Amino acid sequence: MKVIEVARHGGAEELRMVHRPAPALGEGQVRVRTAAIGVNYLDVQERTGAYQRAVPYVPGDEGSGTIVAVGAGVSGWRLGQRVCWQGIQGSYADEVVVPAGRLIAVPGDVTDDVAAALLTQGLTAHYLVTDSYRVRAGDLVVVLAGAGGVGLLLTQAAKLKDARVVSVTSTATKAELCRAAGADRVVTYDDLESTVLAESAGEGAQVVYDSVGQSTFEKSLSCLRRRGTLVLYGQSSGPVAPFDLRRLGQLGSLTVTRPTLRDFVVGETQLRARAAELIDWAQKGLVTPRIGGSYPLAEAARAHADLEARRTSGKLLLIP
Repeated sequence: MKVIEVARHGGAEELRMVHRPAPALGEGQVRVRTAAIGVNYLDVQERTGAYQRAVPYVPGDEGSGTIVAVGAGVSGWRLGQRVCWQGIQGSYADEVVVPAGRLIAVPGDVTDDVAAALLTQGLTAHYLVTDSYRVRAGDLVVVLAGAGGVGLLLTQAAKLKDARVVSVTSTATKAELCRAAGADRVVTYDDLESTVLAESAGEGAQVVYDSVGQSTFEKSLSCLRRRGTLVLYGQSSGPVAPFDLRRLGQLGSLTVTRPTLRDFVVGETQLRARAAELIDWAQKGLVTPRIGGSYPLAEAARAHADLEARRTSGKLLLIP
């Protein structure tokens, strides 16, 4: 089978297509012929070594496709069934072996591309608005990197909760995408604090969702009202420096949390429940992932380079 391999940490050029024997199908597993593969910024961070993975390895952890083989002990799944998955390492491949308990059925009115684009970023947006901070009607919600894949879905999910959303981005083109996702105000990083104060009668936002990290951490804190919450769910600009927790009290008894998706989809039951609501939202047109680019699997390096250079918006896919 064809896979993308990282033989050593480094730049996008380290992503190379190789041929490997198809792995044996174990008990409780199915083999899926891949239709579309999601590209996430975590894939970039693992490739560069910012997050350690032993080399060589096959990147990626989500995708969609069709079941082509079913292992012993598997029930409820059949050959030819369309499925998607999340959290399965080695998904940059034209075939992937997935534990049956991690599969999600794809309804007939959801395309393979949407299914692959929706899971990781959509599940992230779902837990961010329902658990990391429970968004309520009337809340002022700030979304940094608002034109990114998660940012656009996060805006849509917050609007489902009847929140007011200030989306933050860097270009006019990306600003239009944020408005199309439902953002009430779209601002640059330079105008963020003044806009939040104006929108909240000087009090600040109930929650700031920050996936940027190092370069925006202080600005995010300054946008919060008393007892506000900063949800730091990424670090595209680098990790936040050590921080004196006493400052949270000095700034208004603030809360800072650093969640990760794996702690909000623990086990099959949690994964299926969260995915079911997310897919229902998608079927009803309440949330729609923006697919910002599709690349042949062999051009995974170009997808990574475009993502790192911020030449894209929304979700990137690899197509075997």
